Amino acid sequence: MDVTLFLTLGVPLLIVYVIIKSDKFQEPTNLVIKTFFVGVALCFPAGELNYLLIPSPEYSFIAGFTEESLKFLALYYYIKPKKSFNEPMDAIVYGTIISLGFASLENLDYVYGSGSEFDALSIAILRAISAIPMHATCGILMGYYFGMYAFKGENLSLIKSLVYPMTFHAMYNFLAGISLILMLFWLIILISFGRKKHKELTLLQKSKSFEEQNL
Repeated sequence: MDVTLFLTLGVPLLIVYVIIKSDKFQEPTNLVIKTFFVGVALCFPAGELNYLLIPSPEYSFIAGFTEESLKFLALYYYIKPKKSFNEPMDAIVYGTIISLGFASLENLDYVYGSGSEFDALSIAILRAISAIPMHATCGILMGYYFGMYAFKGENLSLIKSLVYPMTFHAMYNFLAGISLILMLFWLIILISFGRKKHKELTLLQKSKSFEEQNL
């Protein structure tokens, strides 16, 4: 397999697979696939909004607000009404799938829009260790807090499910324009936070004998 293509699409799809398999109660394959392509489709309105609102690269942090808002709307209006959306971990699964569907098409644009095979591989490597994990973790955090809102009645968590990913994403973009080291340091903090929240719901699931059981 072409290394550039694997890094471009294989990495986000691998993370999707890992997140799906971390769910004790597997989600319907049909909805998983549809949700991924909902994330892909969000690239188009996001592109238009970013074109209108971001006048130059130094304002790229604005993309954190536009892109995460669209992902949030998809989670709220497309996923929340689904019958199979019935426990907190589901919000992490679908939130991450939406985010990585988006990131996959965005990745193709960045990597293969570079105009050079060497640049394409370099961009694919950089994004595989930075932008893709960032999108995935923002999806996990959005899902975690959305799940707390939807199934635990924590109304403040609905705000957190939007504000946290927007803030983390915006700061990532801002730091990426200043220093690669600072950006990677911020990414480590983000990933650590996301892993902690994902582990919390994984442990909660272990004590459940069926998906709809409340604890």
